[in-house]
Amino acid sequence: MADEKIKFDEFEGELLTEEDIKLKRPDMYRIILLNDDYTPREFVVWILVRVFYKNKEEGARIMLEAHTKGKSIVGVYTYDVARSKVMQVHQLAKQNEHPLKCELEVEEGGEEQ
Repeated sequence: MADEKIKFDEFEGELLTEEDIKLKRPDMYRIILLNDDYTPREFVVWILVRVFYKNKEEGARIMLEAHTKGKSIVGVYTYDVARSKVMQVHQLAKQNEHPLKCELEVEEGGEEQ
């Protein structure tokens, strides 16, 4: 170690700067509940309570919005969580022989400061 002396004057006169790095938040994904004319309303509310942890009133509101407007936003999640929840909905709907569908829609992440 005696041979490895650091020369402090090696950096003398140089200006050290810090880069201004802007971070981008990860993209989030909206889960969109799609209306169909065959899945019972009670089943849709049950899905919203069981998979998305909505209370019955919120579940009924989301279900009615999908029924009247054709689709409704259930929630916004990270990609892995959103994908997992959509898969759960599709699996439960298939097990109960209903055509209920959800889809993912990207919601761009913003810059952090």
